[in-house]
Amino acid sequence: MKRETKIERHVLTVLVDNEFGVLARVIGLFSGRGYNIESLTVAEVDEEKNLSRITIVTSGIPTIIEQIKALLLRLVPVYEVQDLTVEGNVVERELALVRVESKGAKRLEAMRMAESFEAIVVDATPTAIVFEMTGSPDKLDSFIKLMKPLGLTELNRTGVTAMLRG
Repeated sequence: MKRETKIERHVLTVLVDNEFGVLARVIGLFSGRGYNIESLTVAEVDEEKNLSRITIVTSGIPTIIEQIKALLLRLVPVYEVQDLTVEGNVVERELALVRVESKGAKRLEAMRMAESFEAIVVDATPTAIVFEMTGSPDKLDSFIKLMKPLGLTELNRTGVTAMLRG
């Protein structure tokens, strides 16, 4: 029997009660079994029903991903678990704030790059610029890689939020 070894990235959404301790239980499920969370976002999605959606990006071989989904469904305040990676075409977005400290030609190059990536200047001083950028994680990764040699000094990312297309 051939052993599964291909590690795959998956975006999972978990619909839960918006109550104290739920996020801790979900995170505990991952940490207790040694599964890594690459990205985690959570927000209330239905005020009337008091529901929140947790979006988790994780990686593993297919059997581990299936085990994670099954374990999540067993948690008491969980109503639904979707594996967006398996279910279809997904829209993924993330927000990043990127501080670049530079002067002269490097500063101008950072501004040109930001414009081409549709990043917005949210703060500027004579020595530093803070850019805001939203997009797919790959787009943000590319922008950040280009900003490093131009003076990137600080970076904050929100984590992935996602939903099925259509």
